[in-house]
Amino acid sequence: MTHVNPEDFSCPLPIMEYETIQLAHGSGGRLSAELVSRFFLPRFGNETLDRLEDQAVVDFPQGRLALTTDSFVVDPLFFPGGDIGDLAINGTVNDVCMSGATPLYLAVAFIIEEGLPMTTLHRVLLSMERAAKTAGVQIVTGDTKVVNRGCCDKLFITTTGVGRVPDKLNVSAANLKIGDRVILSGTIADHGMAILTSREGLSFESRVKSDTASLNGLVEQMLHVSSAIHAMRDPTRGGLATTLNEFAAASRVGIMLEETAIPVRPEVRGACEVLGIEPMYVANEGKLVAVVPQEVADRMVAVMRSHHLGREARVIGEVVADNPGLVAMRTVLGAHRIIDMPVGEQLPRIC
Repeated sequence: MTHVNPEDFSCPLPIMEYETIQLAHGSGGRLSAELVSRFFLPRFGNETLDRLEDQAVVDFPQGRLALTTDSFVVDPLFFPGGDIGDLAINGTVNDVCMSGATPLYLAVAFIIEEGLPMTTLHRVLLSMERAAKTAGVQIVTGDTKVVNRGCCDKLFITTTGVGRVPDKLNVSAANLKIGDRVILSGTIADHGMAILTSREGLSFESRVKSDTASLNGLVEQMLHVSSAIHAMRDPTRGGLATTLNEFAAASRVGIMLEETAIPVRPEVRGACEVLGIEPMYVANEGKLVAVVPQEVADRMVAVMRSHHLGREARVIGEVVADNPGLVAMRTVLGAHRIIDMPVGEQLPRIC
């Protein structure tokens, strides 16, 4: 039996003529209009979206902008700790704010398979509404398409986000300097293992939950400490290992990690051991890794720990001159091993 959270239905399901999505809901006619007016506008309505133009005309602060786009095809749609709805909002907000930008607006497009239950769509939209309010962003434009049964798997979501980048701020994977410290905001591999254990129907003593969350509030606090954040990224697909390898390659430096400093929840570590998966390669959706000058590292960790999404923040390594372009780890036994990029896709459709 599927678990239903009462919070997901705190807003009553709109009354519709059909209980499932029909092809006609994507036709641009009466049913399309009903779907938009009864499902989407009550969740995301604002002065800009309510105009229902083919584009959004918004006020935008002067300065540089950060722009990102992403698609979400996660399977299953609902998983411990989240669902495709809040994942789509949080993932895009995080991609914007990893440049140091303040996320402002989102555009959202839905590809819906014919036959999707209206209750499923409603639950996803409620989740997106909550996530957008938590992140402080507005959904100002979007699109809905319905495809024949079998032409997509239930529901795909594409989001585009835009935000303002502070003047003179330069956060880039190419900025690492010898002596910099690598800071991680918390435990790794939570999201990917939540998806996999849910998908495979595996049960452990403690439930593995996704860490999906919007990180813009944490980033804002970090920037109050110092604008000298050399690089920052949320390590999603490919996990922490992939992100750090990208940093090392872009800056032509080495990175040395301390295995004992990298936090992994016991239930996540147990699931990884059972399945033969290295946590360093598993996706995260509510964590960030930042590289900062040595002199600000302690202050940065302290302020991160004052935020609920950074309570387990810590320095996990440093940037070194040895082995440019490579990431290495000092193991619990004192040996060194190379942390390479993953060769293939370990966990497909995790976001």
